[in-house]
Amino acid sequence: MWISDYAPARRHGSWRGAVRAWLARADLRAGRLTAFQLHHPERVRRVVFVCLGNICRSAYAQRVAADIGMQCASIGLSTTTGAASPDAARHAATRAGVNLNAHRATDIRDFSIQPGDLLLAMEPRHARTLQRYLAGRPDIQIALLGLWCQPPTPHLHDPYTLSDAYFDLCFARIRQAVLRLHHCLPRSAP
Repeated sequence: MWISDYAPARRHGSWRGAVRAWLARADLRAGRLTAFQLHHPERVRRVVFVCLGNICRSAYAQRVAADIGMQCASIGLSTTTGAASPDAARHAATRAGVNLNAHRATDIRDFSIQPGDLLLAMEPRHARTLQRYLAGRPDIQIALLGLWCQPPTPHLHDPYTLSDAYFDLCFARIRQAVLRLHHCLPRSAP
């Protein structure tokens, strides 16, 4: 039996994903992720989805949010601005009824963060990186997108190079989180 055949690896993409998910859930239960919950929904003017490469998770989240009328953007913490989504991400998005063909990555250094932005990270380590990068910016909020999943999933593991089945599961979680987030924001917000 292959390691990827074990249920935790299937649910989280890989054993590394399963371990990171377990650690993130432990941090959530212990209250160590409180800083990455949405504390002031009334202040949100735009949602900005953040992952590492801005070619899979955040790209898909942005498209889902844009399709339901949310004011949104997406960025990567370590990417090449202009990079396209890989074939596997585009195919998974197509299976979910979303088109990523026109998406191009944007690196955080090439992006203007605005007052009222809610930056939504896919992993706690990304949220912590954002917290350090944006220290002293009380006009923005940082949260974990997966906290809007049911059940809360603070670590949404990167599907890049993983199976089509995990891409589909990851994108389904992201869709669920974006839709639930949309209902949490005041109707007056974009």
